[in-house]
Amino acid sequence: MNELYDYLNTISPVKEHTWHVVKNIFSECSLKKGDYFVESGDIAKKVGFLKKGVIRAFYRNNEGSEYNKHFFTKYNMVGGYSSMVTQQPNSINQQALTDCELLIGDYKRIIDLLDQHQDLERLLRKLAEGYFVAKEKREVEIVLLDANKRYAIFQKEYPQLEQEIPQYHIASYLGITPTQLSRIRSQK
Repeated sequence: MNELYDYLNTISPVKEHTWHVVKNIFSECSLKKGDYFVESGDIAKKVGFLKKGVIRAFYRNNEGSEYNKHFFTKYNMVGGYSSMVTQQPNSINQQALTDCELLIGDYKRIIDLLDQHQDLERLLRKLAEGYFVAKEKREVEIVLLDANKRYAIFQKEYPQLEQEIPQYHIASYLGITPTQLSRIRSQK
């Protein structure tokens, strides 16, 4: 639980009395490689804090092709945020690429605390702002940068990930084929 408290405080200070209420909402959970945290079509209700492992967020089109959108690594929040906010079916899958350990909490119970805990409301706003900025940055990279530059950014942002997950997941994230990724890697 201390990892979650420390993580939250790096985003925005959380008062002791707020933390005592919030920590009781979270419980330990584990996912095996291949398990889903949230699936497309579900209405997301849980938020998770990833303590160990790797989770990918991805879309699957009608033909069954998958497109990796994001990788969550140690000490990141996971969940179908848009679905939680809108209470509409989720459109993104989140699947464990390795065995994972998480702390999970009920989103509605957290939201119910916002009126009494301004520090929690500020924290959630800053988390949402951070995810918005990261999403916009990623969209700009996909549209404006070539595959070599996207791969260099990937290596900087996820330095250990190439040893932990299959290359085809990385290629999908970069918007290229596994063959193109092999060519880029051989040029380095």
